Amino acid sequence: MKKSTVSPITVLLVVAAILISYYSDVSSAESDPDPTPAPWPHQFHSILFVNFNGSLSLIDLWYDWTNGRNFNIIQDQLGELLYDLEWNNGTVFRYTLDGDKKKCSSALIDVGILRPNWLDGATYLGQQFIDGFHCNVWQKVDFIWYYEDIVTKRPVHWVFYTGRSIHVMTFEVGAVLEDAKWQAPVYCFDKKQVHDDPASDNDILEIGSKGILREFI
Repeated sequence: MKKSTVSPITVLLVVAAILISYYSDVSSAESDPDPTPAPWPHQFHSILFVNFNGSLSLIDLWYDWTNGRNFNIIQDQLGELLYDLEWNNGTVFRYTLDGDKKKCSSALIDVGILRPNWLDGATYLGQQFIDGFHCNVWQKVDFIWYYEDIVTKRPVHWVFYTGRSIHVMTFEVGAVLEDAKWQAPVYCFDKKQVHDDPASDNDILEIGSKGILREFI
């Protein structure tokens, strides 16, 4: 039986084809642009678990860009329930509804709530596992690190420069809180505590301390 042989030229051609295919794939991968974070839905409801040096709280977040408003209902561990109501015209009400301890403060800040595309321009840092999810990670202006699930594009986690970490427990796209719940109590207006305040470093620190985000980020 005649023994079959493969010519050296054929071997070289096969090797060349493999190398060309490999380096083409590598070149294509290197030229792919960095992923960008998904814009926030115009309306959603989310439960957030917050940890700041062992101090724990839950935030019941209602984001409603469509109607220009954002609502954070904040429960500190074994503490009072704080309502933080924000409007796109810069109006902010922070109040409690607890019986005789009712109180309210209000302010007018020069910025509105976060736009859905507030993460535009963030720096991509790569991928990381966080809270059991495989995430893309971005950093925005040395202020916040944002983690998004690479498959579902849902936010999973974010961390403020202060070290306060936010863990996203639920994320309901399209959920809307009824209009009656957006009305600040009457004593917020009776006390006439509205102040015209520009956004400042103190405002940013307060935002970092309560998990609240505003447009100047």
